Amino acid sequence: MTFAEPPSRSSSIVLIGKNSRGQWVAQHRDGLYGGLFTHHGDAVRYALFENGHHPEAVITIGCVLELNMTTAPSAAQAVPPLSAEASRHAA
Repeated sequence: MTFAEPPSRSSSIVLIGKNSRGQWVAQHRDGLYGGLFTHHGDAVRYALFENGHHPEAVITIGCVLELNMTTAPSAAQAVPPLSAEASRHAA
């Protein structure tokens, strides 16, 4: 039997809301994935599938949510470049 560690809540938050055209949007908080849906239930199923079935990390919002697939992952997930000082010590 294989056990997998669930993602942390902060990394698996998916927002669900309607866009300006009335379509349901499900989008990862940091823009890693997302989609457009006709029905709220479809958006929820997609969100649960993508976030590892963590319903506590799926948030339906009451304001307009436009799908934005151009958002880069958060800076916390990116590896920062070495500073000049650090690269001298690494060499």
